[in-house]
Amino acid sequence: MLEAIVEKTGVEGTPILSVDGASLAEWLKGQPERTAGWVAASGFSAKPGSVCQVPGDDGRVRIVLFGADGDQPLWNWGGLPGKLPDGLYRVDPGVAADEAEAAALGWVLGAYRFDRYKSKKDETAVKLVWPDGCDRGRVERLAEATFLVRDLINTPANEMGPEELAAAARAVAERFGADYAEVTGEDLLAQNYPAIHAVGAGSPRAPRLIDIRWGAADAPKVTLVGKGVCFDTGGLDIKPAAGMKLMKKDMGGAAHVLGIASAVMAAALPVRLRVLIPAVENSVSGRAMRPSDVIRTRKGLTAEVANTDAEGRLVLADALAEAATEAPEAIVDFATLTGAARVALGPDLPALFASDDGLADGLLKAGAAAGDPLWRLPLFAAYRKRIDSKIADLNNAPDGPYAGAITAALFLQEFVEPEIPWAHVDLMAWNTDSKPGRPEGGEAMGLRAVYTWLESRYHS
Repeated sequence: MLEAIVEKTGVEGTPILSVDGASLAEWLKGQPERTAGWVAASGFSAKPGSVCQVPGDDGRVRIVLFGADGDQPLWNWGGLPGKLPDGLYRVDPGVAADEAEAAALGWVLGAYRFDRYKSKKDETAVKLVWPDGCDRGRVERLAEATFLVRDLINTPANEMGPEELAAAARAVAERFGADYAEVTGEDLLAQNYPAIHAVGAGSPRAPRLIDIRWGAADAPKVTLVGKGVCFDTGGLDIKPAAGMKLMKKDMGGAAHVLGIASAVMAAALPVRLRVLIPAVENSVSGRAMRPSDVIRTRKGLTAEVANTDAEGRLVLADALAEAATEAPEAIVDFATLTGAARVALGPDLPALFASDDGLADGLLKAGAAAGDPLWRLPLFAAYRKRIDSKIADLNNAPDGPYAGAITAALFLQEFVEPEIPWAHVDLMAWNTDSKPGRPEGGEAMGLRAVYTWLESRYHS
């Protein structure tokens, strides 16, 4: 999809100018009367998302105007590839450098198509010249990271099980010369990852823990953890058909940390990066964990399985416990963990939980700057008692319909030492419908926020 943006050629391309009501009126003051007449006759009033192709004296398009939403510069440009006829375009020279970068990234993301399984590919000849003033390397890193996330999530589970997810992770590691390791199947028990093993035991596709390390040994340590449930039937507490429909996306957390890692390594940020992904399939079989089972975790805490469909927090428990053993400067996990977070915030706004106010503030500010918002929810200590079990240390699914996202986060918090700054992102990882620059399907949410935070904190 990066082919949608090209080097400068002998043909300059049709300029594109983003306008709102005020800037449109100002622009028209310097235009010929016939241009103002054309814009008026077309009914163009700079409504966000609207487009007006303005002809020149020869009848060809002289400039493209489009209505901009000032709060969403990235997605203003993301909708254009699907609205313009084939041709070569360029950003109007009057656009500021920060918008030029948003224009380039938005344009490329808007050109994304997942057509791997279609016999007829959707070929597009709508191309943008790289705009002056944008950080091309940054745009390419973020675009490729987003494409990786979308592709991994969109791939159906018959071709994206734990083994295939591990192969994708290994490919990322090898591309950047990172160290790659994997603990698989019964070795999970031998090496003390019992919760990952228990969740994946019901599937013939062996569970595993993926472990990537990159960066100088003396650099600041940052660890990313991603939930890699490649398909979630709900286990013996099986989901209904409607609830299972999108469960190929339940490895969205894993996809996100791989995307962020690829951008970090491509940028050569001065960090000691570790990526941990518990990759499993939560299936139904005679070997599947049962409701009321008690399983042990890497940290030594026991968890009663009140619901086999609350499996994500179990696999993350082992991965987070391992992440904490190195006492990194920060741990950030991504997980498609709870429907409760979606009820609270909707599908497009990830929930952020954090044990450290400085970490939370940094991520929230980075998300706002990147146009990739997060919304902080509390680790409300008064709800901690809800995850108590009568027969074990913890209960993975408290009774009652309330505060499900918070109690899930509190469960995870038990596996990270209090002195380690930790953030948990509970996200949908899926566009339920198509929006400018964001087609229906797998989506990166919070990726640019976390990358921007890392970039600003650990710049060269």
